[in-house]
Amino acid sequence: MKRLLGINTDCLSGLTDELTTLSLAKAIGFESITSALIDKASVYALKERATALGVAFPFLHAPFRGINAMWETGDGYLPLFQGMCEAIDSASACEVSSVVIHVSSGWQAPPVCDLGLSRYDALVAYAEERGVTLAFENLRKVGNLCCLADRYENRDAVRFCFDSGHEHCYTKTVRWLDIFTDKLVATHLHDNPGRPFADKTHDFDRHLLPFDGTYDYAQMMRKLDEYGFGGALTLEVFRTSSEDYKQMSAEEFLATAYDRVKRISVL
Repeated sequence: MKRLLGINTDCLSGLTDELTTLSLAKAIGFESITSALIDKASVYALKERATALGVAFPFLHAPFRGINAMWETGDGYLPLFQGMCEAIDSASACEVSSVVIHVSSGWQAPPVCDLGLSRYDALVAYAEERGVTLAFENLRKVGNLCCLADRYENRDAVRFCFDSGHEHCYTKTVRWLDIFTDKLVATHLHDNPGRPFADKTHDFDRHLLPFDGTYDYAQMMRKLDEYGFGGALTLEVFRTSSEDYKQMSAEEFLATAYDRVKRISVL
């Protein structure tokens, strides 16, 4: 199955701005992008450039720092909640169809509670009113994500973003693609050494280029084919993730990234 090959526009953070990265990525061969920018002016500029270059822009990534506040009492959640709403507003205004959302963070994340659920209910309703899909992303806590998936099972605006690196280093025995077979709308592809069972608390989430870790992309592709996923194969990688990468020019890093995701696409 032919799928677009994509990359995050902040992959060269500190080296080039995102509009420049978009143009360089297109010249290398990338056909799709995603961004963590949420202000309307920046998203519009990226969307306008992407459209001019013939590059798809299917989803944004909402803010997630401090996401656990969504489950805690008090007003500490408000800045993050407002940031997620801003991402939804920008996606709606700029015709970006989906926004990726985190649910919780850390091994000791707060438990699911009625207060937090009410806040996610409001976020889902906000997205529905603006015609934007929310794609919840897999991280450490299986139950937290599955609880929301069950709660919004019949809401068309709630979908799933599959993160290969998170599966590998956080929940390597959980096959998320088998769980959310018909909900998948976005991918985050990156690599790491996995999560050794002797060290269950260290964070191995390194966002390396594919094949610089130990994730099995062949099995992932078999599942994507089996379940008919036709969306973009989108890297979520960073030049700053490795000292070796830091020695590469912008063009060298993007060319290497493109070669890796192209290798994945034909597995």
